[in-house]
Amino acid sequence: MKSISKILIIYLLNSFFTHAADLPNILWLTSEDNGPHLGCYGDKYAETPNLDALAAKGMIYTRAISNAPVCAPARTTIISGMYPPSTGSEHMRSMTRLPAKFKMYPAYLRELGYYCTNNSKEDYNLMKEGEVWNESGRKGDWRNRPKKDQPFFSIFNFTISHESKIRSRPHTQVHDPAKVRVPAYHPDHPDVRQDWAQYYDKITEMDKMVGAKLKELKDEGLDKDTIVFYYGDHGSGMPRSKRWPFFSGLNVPLIVHVPEKWKHLASSDYKVGGSINRRVGFVDLAPALQSIAGKKPPTHMQGHAFMGKHEATEQEFGYGFRGRMDERYDMVRSVLGERYIYIRNYMPHKLYGQHVGYMFVTTTTQVWKQLFDEGKLNASQSHFWKTKPPEELYDLFKDPDEVTNLAQSSEHKNVLSRMRKAHLEHIQKIRDVGFLPEGEIHSRSKDSTPYEMGHKDKLYPFAKISSAASLASFMKKEDLGKIKKLFKDKDSAVRYWGAMGLLMQEAEGVKSGRKELHAALKDSSPYVRITAAEALGKYGTQKEIKKAVRVLGELMDPVQNSCFPSMLAMNAIDHLDDKAKSLLPKIQSMPRTPNGVDKRFQGYVGRLVDTTVKELTQAN
Repeated sequence: MKSISKILIIYLLNSFFTHAADLPNILWLTSEDNGPHLGCYGDKYAETPNLDALAAKGMIYTRAISNAPVCAPARTTIISGMYPPSTGSEHMRSMTRLPAKFKMYPAYLRELGYYCTNNSKEDYNLMKEGEVWNESGRKGDWRNRPKKDQPFFSIFNFTISHESKIRSRPHTQVHDPAKVRVPAYHPDHPDVRQDWAQYYDKITEMDKMVGAKLKELKDEGLDKDTIVFYYGDHGSGMPRSKRWPFFSGLNVPLIVHVPEKWKHLASSDYKVGGSINRRVGFVDLAPALQSIAGKKPPTHMQGHAFMGKHEATEQEFGYGFRGRMDERYDMVRSVLGERYIYIRNYMPHKLYGQHVGYMFVTTTTQVWKQLFDEGKLNASQSHFWKTKPPEELYDLFKDPDEVTNLAQSSEHKNVLSRMRKAHLEHIQKIRDVGFLPEGEIHSRSKDSTPYEMGHKDKLYPFAKISSAASLASFMKKEDLGKIKKLFKDKDSAVRYWGAMGLLMQEAEGVKSGRKELHAALKDSSPYVRITAAEALGKYGTQKEIKKAVRVLGELMDPVQNSCFPSMLAMNAIDHLDDKAKSLLPKIQSMPRTPNGVDKRFQGYVGRLVDTTVKELTQAN
């Protein structure tokens, strides 16, 4: 019996290593905060000889998207092969769990025999369960695998192009600012030109790093046995690209090189030196890796393999999203087709350019806002500092800067209808839990995970809640009666969208729903109370403002009320401007750091405190 077991073990080990020997190495080279501003993408201002050379022997994807226009949610999409709105991880640096049976893609690759390394950033909005990487950190490298014939999967992430590097001074300028193409939404100002030129300088530096890593691969004789991917983690770090699910924020460079030995694993449309507009998103990367390794992607993965043994058919649309960006709440969903991008704003009352502290460090942001305040911008340049329409539609062929909204165009009625339908079908299919206040994502899933909660109608009646959000966010006066009825619902999220609906219709909403809002100030849900207080505080009488401010003051402490009510309350207080000035002493003395939350976003309440104190001090 023992001899049979021994023989079986030997057989299984031999099978494992035989299979492993049949697997290609896979190298991912990634960069931060840069869109497809590369020579191989037709950008004549760019200097990227190494990436251009990689593209010449590989293929570029012109319609590749990150699904999220900011780093942590984008990486969350990649590591899981799932849309973060379905896993409760859409908000910047939130931390949620995947169901126990779902694994991060390196765990699947390791099961197939790969040695998996990550150098060096992780930055997921999902908690790691078990051992994911063989190595993750600055020393992670394919060279560290115990057997040199073991196939490897290695990531090298280059941060030199990050948003923070654009504003780093002093800087020796290489690209001439005078030759920059300033997009239509940015003011043509010397400081803006310098930031754009410096952005291109950093891309050139990144390109050199890519070249060095590819040389290492070749020098070690591994280039003919390694499939190479290069991609950026989302659009450029310039304001209105990063953090926004416009095409400029989602579109990333994606170059794939498949050596001759592994051509049978290339996509069916692979053309050496070619380009393709196939809609590929970050959600598709994990399934593609599985397919390259010969394994059918797990059914829970929501992406589609675009190469390998299990290549799927091309998808008609790609999908993007925006949730909380650092300290500021928002909810946006987008749909990308071949020619058009559709954007659905569920919180259209919020400015595009909300005051995200980190974004405002960039000189372009400061100059742009100052020129707006001074009334020196045209309509396209002013757009970013105003509130949003419920729907947007842009023709990327005729309007690549996405400044002419066609949502009201009679000529594009059918396009709008088709893409709106695609959006609604998508959020239903993935059971988008982003319609819940962030705190409720966590509280409703405390005994399981957001994904599992989202698929149970008793815990998350999706149809009812998403319909309430749609009704509220279209901001139609004729719907005020229906919006007021939402306050009677047993589900707190429906009542939350009722309060949001009245807030979004401003004075008219408060006038119509005054009774409902006053009752909501005593709601069992802090998120309903906060939203109702914001509505009354902004558009109510002096007596109502006083009452609303008192409610917000009771809910803003992050230690007494937890992080999520605190952030929402502080956002509301900031929106009240000097109407909330009586809270200044209390804000100055309250704790800045909530308890029991991931350290990466412990500072968000503090940022809101700093911004609010500054504004209220100036108001006094």
